[in-house]
Parts: sequence; structure tokens; C-alpha cells
Amino acid sequence: MTHPAYGQVRQVTPFAAVVLEDNPGPMTLDGTNTWLLRAPGAEGSVVVDPGYEDIPHLTRVAEAAGRVDAVLITHHHADHVEGAAWLAARTGAPVRAFDAALCAGEGPLVDGEVVAAGGLELEVLHTPGHTADSICFTVAHDGVRAVLTGDTVLGRGTTVIIPPDGKLGQYLDSLRRLERLAGVVLPGHGPDLPDVSLVSRGYLAHREQRLEQVRSALDVLGAEASARAVVEFVYADVDRSLWGAAELSVVAQLEYLRGR
Repeated sequence: MTHPAYGQVRQVTPFAAVVLEDNPGPMTLDGTNTWLLRAPGAEGSVVVDPGYEDIPHLTRVAEAAGRVDAVLITHHHADHVEGAAWLAARTGAPVRAFDAALCAGEGPLVDGEVVAAGGLELEVLHTPGHTADSICFTVAHDGVRAVLTGDTVLGRGTTVIIPPDGKLGQYLDSLRRLERLAGVVLPGHGPDLPDVSLVSRGYLAHREQRLEQVRSALDVLGAEASARAVVEFVYADVDRSLWGAAELSVVAQLEYLRGR
């Protein structure tokens, strides 16, 4: 799949369109995907992850969305939620997330809840791991199914787990939950993907491979080796500009292995 140019609205499914924020970087890939959900013919819409308080981006989102029934947040990182207050003030829509501190106008979302908005029904899945408050949304309309994954599954690359908020054991459980689903992936960053089950299975295999590499590194370096030493051993063939993010994930991997 290909991304639109910044600021353009690209229709991905009959009920989901994306506006790409102009905030590319190592952690955001091409930028933050702000998703606009609306059943064909519905008057209202749902905005998922408005992004930073980036007024040009938020203005385009508000204009494309029209009447907004709800602003939904996948997790607390600023590149997903910072602009929510501005958008809520502009549109009058409530802001809802798993973390009550991020909500305005209505209470927090809970696992298994169904949000009826934009002519659609979105089921909330609590999928901790990337962060403790990470959630995904499943939605189906007229035979088309999709899963909005935030940062739990990305359009390319892998997700960083940052302890203590992020925990690898929880993340693996969340991937197993997503593996049981069907539908296209509408991620927080990167291009949309055709099969959430297949992608989640690939993520699980990659994590198991990395865990085995970390175990092998500990066999060589010693059980109490530092995360940095493990990164230098395991990620020797990876661009050093990515070692900082890799070290965060290795901390989570060591926590997971030592906890077991």
C-alpha cells in the first residue's frame, strides 16, 4: 500500500480514510496516521489518533471529518493524542481513551465495549504491551473488516516496547489476540496492510527470534550483561542510529527473560 502526500485524504476502505501528519521520524515512520471513520451515507464521523497539536494538520482533519461524533485515542503517546483537546474544542466531540486522564466529555473506554458512532460499531480491544493503555479497535461494515492497531502493529518495521510502561509478556499476549482476528490493518504509522492475522503471526515470530538471539547473547556475555552490551552483540548489523530504540526493546526482553 502507498501513503498519500501530507495533508491529503486517502480512502482505504469504504468506511476508513487516512490523513497523514507531516511528522516523519525514526519512531513515527512516515508520520502519524489520523484515521477518519464513517459509514457510507452517515452524517457523523469518528477521528482516531489526531496526532500532535499541529494546527494545519488538525484543521485539515476537522474539515475532512465534518461532524465528529467521537475522538478516539489508541494510547497516551503525544504523537497520537496531543492534538485531541484542540480538535475536541473545534468540533465539540468527546475524547475517549483507555486512560481516564486522556478523556474529555465522556468516560474511559473499557475492553469489549462497543462504540456506536459514525454509523459504525467499533469494538475496543485492550492490547497492552507497547504501553499499558494501548488499545485497538475492530470495525466491520458491509462485509469489510478492519483493525485499527495504533502502535501495537505498524505498517512496517517493529514496535518498540519501553519499560516500565511497556511489557513484552503483555505485548506477546496482545499479538496472540490480534492473530485470532480477521481484517485489514489500519496502523498508527506506516501503510495499511491486508491481513491482521498474518501480520501478527509475523510479529510473534520476529519477537521469538529476537528473544532467542538475546538468550544466545547472554550465554556468551553472561547472565547479568547490560542491555547495551546485548544490543552491540545482537544488533551489530543494524544501523547504529536505531540502537537507542533497540536498547529499549532489549531492556524489555531482559526483563521478560529474567522474570521467567
